[in-house]
Amino acid sequence: MAIDPQKLLALSVPDIAHRYAEKDAILYALGIGLGQEPLDERQLRFVYEQDLQVLPTFAVVLAASPFFLRDQETGIDFQKIVHGEQGLVLHRPLRPRGHVVGRNRILDVIDKGAGTGALLYIERVLADADSGETIATLTQTIVCRGDGGFGGTQRATPAPHPLPGRVPDFVCDLASRPETALIYRLSGDLNPLHADPQFARGAGFARPILHGLATFGICAHAILRMVCDYAPERLRAIAGRFSAPVFPGETIRTEIWRDGGVVSFRARVPERDIVALNNGRAEVV
Repeated sequence: MAIDPQKLLALSVPDIAHRYAEKDAILYALGIGLGQEPLDERQLRFVYEQDLQVLPTFAVVLAASPFFLRDQETGIDFQKIVHGEQGLVLHRPLRPRGHVVGRNRILDVIDKGAGTGALLYIERVLADADSGETIATLTQTIVCRGDGGFGGTQRATPAPHPLPGRVPDFVCDLASRPETALIYRLSGDLNPLHADPQFARGAGFARPILHGLATFGICAHAILRMVCDYAPERLRAIAGRFSAPVFPGETIRTEIWRDGGVVSFRARVPERDIVALNNGRAEVV
């Protein structure tokens, strides 16, 4: 069954309600490596319930439905989709506990042609379940590698955020641990690609890979550390484009450029000299 773009654009995705508490925020922070320096009081604020602070990128795991495309008759080959881009805008800081609702919709479908694939642009609005207040807006691009050539619209995609040509203003190395993906998956993304060696080999990887959103969160950690003095309310927006997988245990080197309230960044894996996340852009105050 080929993709029907009109059906996708009209797809009704049920709202997802999610109650979370301090333990969930702490588990997410541990999953992206906070607390590896246990005497750093700035990190401790995110992994210890006393005066708990919440990481802005915790929003990516709240009221999420990573498999809703598989649960619908969409024509998408779920086994061949990959996460291409992620964006997050915070309308207010996250609280240590809450009851939220996630509302998903597909914004656009672009046919890249047979043998090339298709792009899905998806939005999730995160709102307080009681007051209706909008907390965050999340956007993601899904690359459907096996689904191009369905006769849909073929047009240019938005240009990625350009990185400055100068030497980075800051460089931050944050080590992941061999069990990082096993911890991160407990925040909701249970894809066996990140835990099962046999499944990973079947997907073409020598071993399980780290979640792209874990890399995304580690980059946000680096920006909080180097630019925001670990004040989560100062990070208002962050977005980036995934370009290569990371293996748990590797170092993520975030290169950062600061231009007023705009922060550009990319993430390298120095062990293999590859760029894992590129064309990053964040907004800080």
